[in-house]
Amino acid sequence: MIRSLSNLFTRIMQRWMPDAFIFAIILTFIVLLAGILGETQRPSDMVRFWGDGVWNLLVFSMQVTVTLVTGSVLAQTAPVKRLLRSLACLAKTPGQAIILMTTIALVCGWISWGFGLITSALMAREIARHVKGVHYPLLVASAYSGMVIWHAGLSGSIPLKIAVADGDIISNLMGDITIPLTETIFSWEVLLICFVMLVTLPVIFRLMMPQPDAVREVTPQQMGITEEIPIRIDTPADRIEHSRLPTLMLGLLGCAYLFEFFSDGGRIGLNTVNFVFLVTGLLLHRSARNYLSAVNEAVKGLSGIVLQFPLYAGIMGMMAQSGLAASVSEWFISISNEHTFNLFTFLSAGIVNFFIPSGGGQWAIQAPIVIPAAQSLGIPLNQAAMAVAMGDAWTNMIQPFWALPLLGIARLGIKDIMGYCTVALLWSGLVYGVALLLLF
Repeated sequence: MIRSLSNLFTRIMQRWMPDAFIFAIILTFIVLLAGILGETQRPSDMVRFWGDGVWNLLVFSMQVTVTLVTGSVLAQTAPVKRLLRSLACLAKTPGQAIILMTTIALVCGWISWGFGLITSALMAREIARHVKGVHYPLLVASAYSGMVIWHAGLSGSIPLKIAVADGDIISNLMGDITIPLTETIFSWEVLLICFVMLVTLPVIFRLMMPQPDAVREVTPQQMGITEEIPIRIDTPADRIEHSRLPTLMLGLLGCAYLFEFFSDGGRIGLNTVNFVFLVTGLLLHRSARNYLSAVNEAVKGLSGIVLQFPLYAGIMGMMAQSGLAASVSEWFISISNEHTFNLFTFLSAGIVNFFIPSGGGQWAIQAPIVIPAAQSLGIPLNQAAMAVAMGDAWTNMIQPFWALPLLGIARLGIKDIMGYCTVALLWSGLVYGVALLLLF
């Protein structure tokens, strides 16, 4: 049944789903019309909301770009290649490969969404090279599965923000209230949900494996893996470029900074992950020329981020400024009671995430609605906050935004994996929904 369902969704997505760039354009005009018709905004206002928002993700776009490049470059170092090869060799059959990949993706995604995306993409490529007969699109879809629990993990932006009162806009939404991590990502309810996902999702992906005659394998060249070019050293400049000393010195400087950073109580964020990737890559590559060659190869997968992140920033601007996002949350809350509040909050967050794929940005919009409603119904705020966080993570499975870095490394299109991700969406939604009704 699972295989038939995945085949059905895959056929639908392959036939009807356009490229992720076209998909973002379609979403842009859906939100624009919804703002005009649903929120009675003037067309000129919606255009202004869109234009004002287009460049709001420039910093984040650059962060994700650096994540993709530095992660890819790190994977091209000899020690990391050996590590990935050793892990890939744990799987002897296509079925074991899918289970291994999904498990790694979920664990790494729980640790950090940025680390998880890049690590999983690189792991998928390595597994595809060493396990004959594995279906590559399904393998990459399983590598993306970690995004379904990221917001219940160590890098979850909502639980991290509400745990401290550091004075920024998002933290101030809670007023003087702080909620410790022991009541959010480290609560037994949330840990149990993550454990159920870890146990069941690998099996779900394994059951989606197509028949042998439908398996799609790829070559290293199709994955963007190229053979090393022999080195020629003819001039003093060549000797400097191929010397290990410049990158080694810069890498050691980075290590000194990281030591100071963590000694002063610094927290792991996307910038920290990027810095670790950068420093480690500098230390492990044998020369500056070797490092730059790896960078040149990595940037080939950046087109999706460069083109589409500004479009999603414009969509987020329209959703926030027009009141559409708030209206979605208010409607779900209006039909909920003390027993269904968390479930409907989760569903509203899932819908809002489709148009505002940013955990912090989504909380900024939904918190002013969710918090007073939860307090009026006597719902613990930690539960309400995690309902939003889980909803935000849930619809990542069918939101192309977060898949772009992974797809850039894997060299696939969104329609190649979306059918399998839809099945994962249905299963994870069932797990989340039952948990929110029974445990919260």
